[in-house]
Amino acid sequence: MMNSDFWRAFARNKGAVLGLVILIAIVVLAAFASVFFPGDPWEMATAPFQPPLSEDALLGSDMLGRDIASGIAHGARVSLLIGLTSTAAALAIGVTLGALAGFHGGKVDDAIMRFTELFQTIPNFVLAVVLVAIFTPSLTTIVLAIAIVSWPPLARLARAEFLSLRSREFVQAAITTGQSNSTIILRQILPNSLSPIIVSASLMVATAILLESSLSFLGLGDPNAMSWGYMIGAARTVIRQAWWMSVFPGLAIVLTVLALNLVGEGLNDALNPKLARSRG
Repeated sequence: MMNSDFWRAFARNKGAVLGLVILIAIVVLAAFASVFFPGDPWEMATAPFQPPLSEDALLGSDMLGRDIASGIAHGARVSLLIGLTSTAAALAIGVTLGALAGFHGGKVDDAIMRFTELFQTIPNFVLAVVLVAIFTPSLTTIVLAIAIVSWPPLARLARAEFLSLRSREFVQAAITTGQSNSTIILRQILPNSLSPIIVSASLMVATAILLESSLSFLGLGDPNAMSWGYMIGAARTVIRQAWWMSVFPGLAIVLTVLALNLVGEGLNDALNPKLARSRG
């Protein structure tokens, strides 16, 4: 459980606190996008190419008269949804395989690690592009593609943690008392290996958001979902005459990824106090 010591350690990292504030603001913007900007973000709201601070468009409008601010707010939902769900799916795959490999060792470990290395031989972005291109681009296929390219590092991390913990006294005591393998994995080893996995997962959400933005920039995003990557991709041909169309969605991506990385560092300091003290 995250007790008072955890929050005190987290709060000592000022960057992490700033990142958490930014992240909360982005989550609020996404949750209340329909309240702040009612209506469909795809619909024409004002005249095309309106600059920022216009009467009907705070951050300007695009070539079709759509409100940039509305697109950013509604696009936050897509980015956060894809980032969180794809990371959750990657965790389910990676931690499961890594736990089995680290706990059983031997041939099971060899087989799982060779399978993991097979995925790591292909660059993540290339594999994600191929997977999304093969199937119809949608939120579901994008989430699955990002999860498939993201799980190998988690599997290796979980394997390393399980290898180091399976020989500990409390695990040997559980084996001696006749507890099943599944009970030992879920109740004895996994809770003690969660700290580095949680930190890695927080950073992976940022990577997933960047991947989704890159896919949408290339036209491989869900055509029915407004996203930051789509907005930047649609604006690249008019960037000289309407800089705001790509700059503001780009800033949204930068702030979100920066906030997630700062929070990840804070979690690392709070969950690994010895490492934090050594840096200090």
